[in-house]
Amino acid sequence: MTNQKQEIRLVAWEVTTNCNLSCVHCRAAAGREHHSDEFDTQACFQVIDRICEVGNPVIILTGGEPLLRPDIMEIARYGTEKGLRMVMGTNGTLITKTNAKQMVAAGIQRVSISLDGATAGTHDQFRQVKGAFDGALRGIRHVKECGLDFQINTTITQQNLEEIPNIQQLAVELGAVAHHIFLLVPTGRGKYIVDRAISAEQYEETLNWFYEQRNKVPLQLKATCAPHYYRILRQRARQEGKQVTFQSHGLDAVTRGCLGGISFCFISHTGVVQPCGFLDINCGNVRQTRFSRIWNESEVFNTLRDYDKLKGKCGRCEYRNVCGGCRARAYEATGDYMAEEPLCMYQPREN
Repeated sequence: MTNQKQEIRLVAWEVTTNCNLSCVHCRAAAGREHHSDEFDTQACFQVIDRICEVGNPVIILTGGEPLLRPDIMEIARYGTEKGLRMVMGTNGTLITKTNAKQMVAAGIQRVSISLDGATAGTHDQFRQVKGAFDGALRGIRHVKECGLDFQINTTITQQNLEEIPNIQQLAVELGAVAHHIFLLVPTGRGKYIVDRAISAEQYEETLNWFYEQRNKVPLQLKATCAPHYYRILRQRARQEGKQVTFQSHGLDAVTRGCLGGISFCFISHTGVVQPCGFLDINCGNVRQTRFSRIWNESEVFNTLRDYDKLKGKCGRCEYRNVCGGCRARAYEATGDYMAEEPLCMYQPREN
């Protein structure tokens, strides 16, 4: 079942760990400093060249805060010229009229802006900087004025669980094209707020609510770090006698739950390649090893691509091909990235 020529669809690239905020859930534990081991401009161009040897994935320029890199538009433009779909993940507070126009000129096709509260009170507490909410809304206005598509990303915790419907409604009112929800994975600073993670029961309830919004809001909806959603999609569609249709390409692609190492990977600011940003396992470094070799030959990647190697109830589950459980959450809970997902209520059917 191992597929060494697996198609690559998404790459999240941490171009910096420098950030102007100090979010409580930050995977990178990003801060206000520039690290000397980050790639310079020419090295970034080379990374893009190497990715192109494998395929034409969507490249998510992320951080930290990517807008703190003075050469970020050069990097985006280079990827665009190479035929890649370049997008950016930002907290939105540093978007100005000027750099919004520069994004469009550099070929950025979408920006994701995080809103973790429907009000300044909740969002600013999450981001630990007063004014972060108003700054994000201001950034959204600037990208809208330029005609640049944007999506809203929301990380769900106990702190904002009750606000999720209001956040989604705000996304509609702001004119977002998509709403992507993220279920907290306890890595980085997120380890220190693990007590704020929602329970397995709340997880199931939230994802069922999210499913029900599909035909109620004019948004592309995607659940990330929430692989159970892809089981729920099929269960609910079967109950309703519907055919499940999936978008298979782009940022809103709905294909499978956990994509880490399967059609997605993460590149850190130092060049370390991981299955995802939350699964902190070094699968090789693009400074020493060609990206194509890491993607095709990594033992970790090829293990993740063999669903027969899943353990516990994930290994027995009839939905393992479409869900797979969150491998990062399993790893943080047990030290084994192929162990069963710890926040899943579903009990597989007995064979």
